[in-house]
Amino acid sequence: MRGGGNMNKMMKQMQKMQKDMMKAQEELQEMTFEATAGGGMIKVVANGKKEIIDIEIDEEVVDPDDIEMLQDLILAATNEVLKEVEEKTNDTMGKFTKGLNLPGGMF
Repeated sequence: MRGGGNMNKMMKQMQKMQKDMMKAQEELQEMTFEATAGGGMIKVVANGKKEIIDIEIDEEVVDPDDIEMLQDLILAATNEVLKEVEEKTNDTMGKFTKGLNLPGGMF
């Protein structure tokens, strides 16, 4: 049975990689990310699961005559924090998939 040792070695490597990936995913999900808009007047915090967990709004930016600006600032900060989560996830998980030629967008 030629090559059996190589197959066992490869299976062990794959199992270790899978375990490492799961650990990395768990660590990512526990992380928090924050982004601001309007010079820090709006702050949005998200976790690694891409869930918004906090929004802080400085009362100076609340203008009843300009609700659109407030909405735009909240959207900008929310989109930025979600982009940061996505980039960190891709960076972290991409280390595991480098060179495996997986279909695009898997991590």
